[in-house]
Amino acid sequence: MNHQFLKTLLATTVVAMSTSAFAGQAPGAAAAPDIPISHHDRVFAAEQFSNTVSVTDPVDNKLLGVIRLGDPQPGNFSPLYKGQVLVHGMGYSPDHHTLAIVSIGSNSVTFIDTTTNAVKHVTYVGRSPHEAFYTPDGKEVWVTVRGENYISVIDAQSFKEMMRIEVPAGPGMQIFSPDGKYGYICSSFNPETDVVSVADHQIVAKVKQESPFCPNIAATPDGEQVWFTLKDIGKTQIFNAKPPFNPIKTIDTGPITNHVNFAKTLKGTFAYVTIGGTNQVKVYRTDDFSEVATIPVGNLPHGIWPSGDGTRVYVGLENADALAAIDTATNKVIANIPIGQAPQAIAYVPEAAPNPNDRQNLQSLGVAGQVAHLTLAPKKEAKGEKPPTSVSLFEQGLIQVLQASVTGLEPKQHYVLALAGKADGTGAVEPLAAFMTNPVGSAIVNATGPIRQLVQNSAKAERRYLVIAPGEPSKPGAAVQVQTP
Repeated sequence: MNHQFLKTLLATTVVAMSTSAFAGQAPGAAAAPDIPISHHDRVFAAEQFSNTVSVTDPVDNKLLGVIRLGDPQPGNFSPLYKGQVLVHGMGYSPDHHTLAIVSIGSNSVTFIDTTTNAVKHVTYVGRSPHEAFYTPDGKEVWVTVRGENYISVIDAQSFKEMMRIEVPAGPGMQIFSPDGKYGYICSSFNPETDVVSVADHQIVAKVKQESPFCPNIAATPDGEQVWFTLKDIGKTQIFNAKPPFNPIKTIDTGPITNHVNFAKTLKGTFAYVTIGGTNQVKVYRTDDFSEVATIPVGNLPHGIWPSGDGTRVYVGLENADALAAIDTATNKVIANIPIGQAPQAIAYVPEAAPNPNDRQNLQSLGVAGQVAHLTLAPKKEAKGEKPPTSVSLFEQGLIQVLQASVTGLEPKQHYVLALAGKADGTGAVEPLAAFMTNPVGSAIVNATGPIRQLVQNSAKAERRYLVIAPGEPSKPGAAVQVQTP
């Protein structure tokens, strides 16, 4: 046999083996080619309290700037305010050149050109939308209108609403099968995930959720499985992506289970799940569902997305205002990038920037880079035990937004986040927020005001300390968690 032919055959075989073993990243199909990391790629994060979209270069793991969609509090309280509020959800077009950014507080989807970082259009939808994503053919954008009971279907060219798909109240997120045949819509208010035929927008199946609070859903690149998270009970469910759409597995993942996504690697396809209550990402095989790694990443991991070649996974750290980059070969964090306030959805978009040196329409972090971080721990904390509650004070200029990722409390009980006069939680108590824990003893708690000035005042006589106490604001009990030094 001709030696040159043998060499050509061998080279072709090696390439084919490499491609088939290491190709196709979510949300695309397994057959799609991998796209090596380059300066043309971008990692985008939707940041809820700075109302920004951060733009990061994954080669250098460097923040390039932010796209500012709105103003901080209290400016955005004005009835004449026109910007976006609570920038939260994110999807992108199949050609990788348009972002669809959902702002919960202003009921909008902002379409951004990734080549120029410029806003192309803003479409307003119903009350409190949560996530948006393009159909795989790029013709439609489906938006979960979580404050109501429908999916808003937007024409991707005109940016106008075409129709609505009625579903149970509170649709949380939708994602599509890689072949574009089905849309999978989980619910944040009802224990039901709906499967919709994309061709005719009809519900063809219903999958029971083990709880009513699903914030995130993803489909494997091979089109065989759908995974969705249940934030309130700390579980992740898996069902068959094809008829009969039967349940496959439920995994106890941990308190404040947030988002899930996949990386296809030489070792197989793995699910990466962000666990906000333990500040970890857990990694599972998709064939036998075994847990293969637990990765400490930082405070309150939320959104997650793989690079175009599956060699990295990026995680938004909601209470650390940062992106964590994970090397999927070692499952270790290799970079931590400061970004805007309280990142929610994350999207790694390969080849988003034809000109990698273009910085037009990007701004510096400004006040969004000013955040104070605190921790609360049980009053009788065991030696060496990690504090369970992280707190961020997001600077807004005149005031701050406080967010606490609370864990380690009794399930389904009433508590108060408060300021106490003494470090041990005693003295005069000033309630900031009342909340009830979920079935695993966790909660995300928010408050707004000049809190930093009170908590960090250098004058001992005026200083206050964050605490958590059981009961109601009118009659809180003794503090069970106190601010650590």
